[in-house]
Amino acid sequence: MIQRKEKILSELLKRILFAVPAAILFLGSMWLGGWVFKGVLIIIGLFIQFEIIRLLNKAEVPTDRIFPYSIGLWVMLFPFVPFAAEIGLGLFLFFIAIQTFNTRERSFNELTSTFFAGIYAPLGLLTLMLIRDFGSNEQGFALALTIVLMIWGGDIFAYMGGKTFGKRPLASVISPKKTIEGFLFGFVGCTVGLAASIYFIPFDSPLKMFTGLPLVLVIGIFGPVGDLIESKMKRKAGVKDSSSLLPGHGGFFDRFDALILASPAMFIYIRALEYLGYVSL
Repeated sequence: MIQRKEKILSELLKRILFAVPAAILFLGSMWLGGWVFKGVLIIIGLFIQFEIIRLLNKAEVPTDRIFPYSIGLWVMLFPFVPFAAEIGLGLFLFFIAIQTFNTRERSFNELTSTFFAGIYAPLGLLTLMLIRDFGSNEQGFALALTIVLMIWGGDIFAYMGGKTFGKRPLASVISPKKTIEGFLFGFVGCTVGLAASIYFIPFDSPLKMFTGLPLVLVIGIFGPVGDLIESKMKRKAGVKDSSSLLPGHGGFFDRFDALILASPAMFIYIRALEYLGYVSL
């Protein structure tokens, strides 16, 4: 029993010693914005793609070895480089031409899985870049920080609520430990994260509680869905973590799974508010 407690404490210490400086670096790059933040997200995106490809291969759904990264880079750079549409069309034509003559047994699976591995994470991270670029430097930082705090708050409260009150499984086949009670507590955590971003940042956020509250529903749903998608992939691959790249935290996909789907959802919501005149960016 003593050895087990020591092991748990050692693992917790390892997680904290890595998580604190990593969070500071991530939030620091977010504050700097521009190509510093974009560069960080592009690197993270490539690591996540590596982990997704690894999971798909273990699940016997192989991908092409090169094109997922080419497609991913194109997706993440699409709004920022000249002739982006033409480059994308060229990649598409080249990839399809090569796959046409692919005679391996799982060639059709390779065709579809390559597009998933190339688009899924990069598209989510691209929308986070675009959220960071909204309005002024302070406005963009406030919005990007809002989604991060809501995701973190939702994860913490969902874990605590599930551990304390969890009885009914949320998706037993995909992730047996997740409960409906934990999922509902996640909305409380999202609300706390939203309030922290609005009332404790030392400058005005484009969002107010009135315009931000519907975002609790948006992030509270799509964050866990992103988590469940990764859980589904890991279960099919027969692994616990997407990789062991981050000490005590598994892989990049494990840490950013919720953000990948929550970011596009928030981007659409902010655009809708802007169109309706509720925010000015």
